[in-house]
Amino acid sequence: MNVVNVQDKLDLFSDHWHPRIIAELNGQAVKIAKVKGDFIWHAHKEEDELFFVIKGTLFIEFRDETKTIREGEMLVIPKGVEHRPYAPEEVSLMLFEPLQTKHTGTVDHEMTKTHLESI
Repeated sequence: MNVVNVQDKLDLFSDHWHPRIIAELNGQAVKIAKVKGDFIWHAHKEEDELFFVIKGTLFIEFRDETKTIREGEMLVIPKGVEHRPYAPEEVSLMLFEPLQTKHTGTVDHEMTKTHLESI
């Protein structure tokens, strides 16, 4: 068992839209990421996804509405729901999702990360 300082882990990288795994539990990955700008439309057919905003304001666009997630807030996106996160300013966030979850679901795009490192 190790205590993890999330801010220390966030300080290890500066790139956007590239999650890193900081812990695993019960088949779930705990990931952190920095995001800025627009991501791509995608869905995860078999997995729910939890976004927890550590710093900044994240917007998640759905086909019929946009949700705003502020510091200290979270949103669970149910499996199969198409969404597109975006952040006009840099956001630090934590994600909880099954280990097998693919970064961009079934969408293959230049932003897709096929290997997520553990830090």
